[in-house]
Amino acid sequence: MTVQSDRISSTFAKCRAEGRAALVCFVTGGDPTPQDTAAVLDALVEGGADLIELGMPFTDPMADGPAIQLANLRSLGAGTKTADILAIASTFRQRHPETPLILMGYANPMIRRGAEWFANAAAQAGVDGVICVDIPNEEDAELGPALRASGLHFIRLATPTTDAARLPAVLQGSSGFLYYVSVAGITGKQQAAQTSIEQAVAHLKSGTDLPIAVGFGVRTPEQAAAIGRVADGVVVGSAIVEIVGQHGAHAAPHVKEYVASLRAALEIRETAR
Repeated sequence: MTVQSDRISSTFAKCRAEGRAALVCFVTGGDPTPQDTAAVLDALVEGGADLIELGMPFTDPMADGPAIQLANLRSLGAGTKTADILAIASTFRQRHPETPLILMGYANPMIRRGAEWFANAAAQAGVDGVICVDIPNEEDAELGPALRASGLHFIRLATPTTDAARLPAVLQGSSGFLYYVSVAGITGKQQAAQTSIEQAVAHLKSGTDLPIAVGFGVRTPEQAAAIGRVADGVVVGSAIVEIVGQHGAHAAPHVKEYVASLRAALEIRETAR
């Protein structure tokens, strides 16, 4: 596909050349307020995040555990709208022209004004890709085509139940990277066994050349390092969101310190090679 500026692919290639997995970090946009999100995003970059997922708050985040549910409630309580998320993305892009930014969320906020409107607005804001949790490929007649037409990656999810028969459908129209949800459950509550992750990554790599990023339940530098030895990317979300929930408007330095510990663990892979 042709994208407006393929920061995602370039970043994975750069990390691969450095002999390490990419660090992908998630935060909920507008948490604790839209005004505070910029500092949290800057802290992610300063701490060493390679790619950032910016969550779009939603009233019914069915795939998310308590930490991200509460973050959604805080954000919505602060009055965050889709326009605020796009504005946050736009100013982020001005400050960080090279760091990939991905919007992650649910279909309703993305399509309520029309898929084409959302895709165009996201592209104009400097977004690189979109993850939509609740539109399976078989029901994606609008959003995916609109995103691709606007030059955005549509990043799809694979799960422990994605078998060889199902994988081609998941991969159809997918680009940027494949996000492997390592547990059949909600975010932040449990982590899959390392052996099962290794088997799943090998299975997915047999079906695609896309980078594989593994998330759900990653909390410690040790967990990140173990996953980073087999996957192309490691996704950390709930643990960062909990830091924001604990420290609120003063979260940025704590987020930076935590993310730096994750990045340092991934760097060990490079020095050990």
